[in-house]
Amino acid sequence: MKLGVIIALIAGLVAAVYLIWVIGFGAVFAAVARAGIGGLLLLCLCSLAVTAALSLAWWVVLPPAQRMPHTRFFLARLVREAIAEISPFSPVGGLMAAARLAMLYGMQASWAAASVAADMTTEAMAQVPFLAFGVLFSLGRIGSLQQSGALRIAMMALVVLSVPAMALLVIVQKRGAGLAQRMAARFLPGAKDGNGFRDAILALYDSPSRLAASASLHLIAWVSAGLITFAAFRLVGAQVSLVNAMALEALLCTLRSIAAFVPAAIGVQEAGYAMLAPLFGIPAELGLAVSLLKRAREIVIGVPALVYWQGVESRKAFAETSSFGLGDG
Repeated sequence: MKLGVIIALIAGLVAAVYLIWVIGFGAVFAAVARAGIGGLLLLCLCSLAVTAALSLAWWVVLPPAQRMPHTRFFLARLVREAIAEISPFSPVGGLMAAARLAMLYGMQASWAAASVAADMTTEAMAQVPFLAFGVLFSLGRIGSLQQSGALRIAMMALVVLSVPAMALLVIVQKRGAGLAQRMAARFLPGAKDGNGFRDAILALYDSPSRLAASASLHLIAWVSAGLITFAAFRLVGAQVSLVNAMALEALLCTLRSIAAFVPAAIGVQEAGYAMLAPLFGIPAELGLAVSLLKRAREIVIGVPALVYWQGVESRKAFAETSSFGLGDG
């Protein structure tokens, strides 16, 4: 791990503990306890359903000839989420791991890398309308804050700039496919062979129908994440409307995306819930309780996913070692 990542992780942990200490350990953990094991399991089941939609969005962006069984995309997406949410690595590490798993399942390296890149793009595209909803619904609620004028401008600018940013991302991937292929080859052996990555990325972006289907599924997943946030607030005892919960989730998802350099968004997520929840009439301690409940959900799902990933990698390494030994004999 680089020094900057370690510093960001430590700073995030300190910030999270400080927030809970300031707001009150008792109030926060009492709210978490109110949800109980049953509530946690409910959130886990709902999250697995969202992951199924996300993996289907990845599956559908590929041409039929390149698709594997959907269950494999589901498992690879679980690993991607686990690395981003509970490991000390950035979300980029999750993307590389998902592509690596697709390769281990039998997909060509060029298609694995290109499909992960295209899926990431359609996911970001779907986030734009979800973000716009959150920002527009929140604008009227920040008037009481200091420097609310500057905050309104910043939020609107974020929405306006996100559209050309998505267009630029597609252009860079298509025009800079050669550079992207060299970058992918650093992490995915085989992606550098010939012009496979370049041809794959162009083929993916030359199908508007598959891109639209992938983006639509991602939008369903974003909205579903808002429904899970609504359920989480109700589980900890917060009286919040569905619209408010979804708007808050839209802002939190964007905040996590901006702070992608912080491992697992430690501290960022907690601070976001503590600061944004009161805007929607929710006590800060209940916002922190939801954050901790989601952390628990991430661990319950993420740890088995990481164990599974390491198992697949170990079997691959063992098979290669055995083959090498047989060859020597």
